[in-house]
Amino acid sequence: MQKYQKKKKHTGALIVVWLLILAVIAGIGYFGYQYYIRETHPIGYGSYVEKYAAEYGIDKYLVYAVIKTESSYDHRAVSNVGARGLMQIMEDTFDWIKFRMGDEETEYSDMFDPEVNIRYGCFLLGFLYEEFGNIDAAMAAYHAGRGAVNGWLSDSEYSRDGVHLDKIPIRDTAHYVDKINAAMQTYIRLYDQ
Repeated sequence: MQKYQKKKKHTGALIVVWLLILAVIAGIGYFGYQYYIRETHPIGYGSYVEKYAAEYGIDKYLVYAVIKTESSYDHRAVSNVGARGLMQIMEDTFDWIKFRMGDEETEYSDMFDPEVNIRYGCFLLGFLYEEFGNIDAAMAAYHAGRGAVNGWLSDSEYSRDGVHLDKIPIRDTAHYVDKINAAMQTYIRLYDQ
C-alpha cells in the first residue's frame, strides 16, 4: 500500500512538472509571437503620420498599414513599376496630387523624403476616402486607380449598392485590400490604447 501511495505521489508530481513546462512553453510562444508582431508592425515616422493623417482626415493606423504594406518602412523603396518612397507613389499620381495641392516646388525625386511622401500619400488617401466613403473602395482605388473602382461600383456584379465592393475582380487588388485591412487591424490591436 505504501509503495502504491509513493508511486501515486510521484506520478502527481510528474504531471505538475509537465504542466508547468507546458505553461512556460506556451508563455514563451505567446510573448514571442507578440514580440514578432510588434517588430513587423512598427510605428515609424510617427510625427509625420500623425500630422498629415489629422490634416487630411484619415485614420493614422490606415497610413501605418499602407506604409508597412507598400514599402515595409524603406523610404528609398522603388517598385518594379517605378513607384517611390514609403507610400509608393507613381510619377503620374505624384503629378496629379501636386496639381491639386497647388505645390509648385516639390519634384518627383522628393518622394524619397519621408515627410514629403507621407504628406502626398495622406493627401491621396484623404481624397480617395472622401470620394468613396469606405476604406475598401478607397484602397482598391489606391492600388488599381479611381477609374477602375468607379467602374466596379457601377457594375452590379461587383457592387450591389454602388458604394461598397462585394467583389474585386483583380486578384492583386483584392489581395492588396485584404493586406491593408489585416495590417490596419493589427496596428489598432497593438497600439490603440
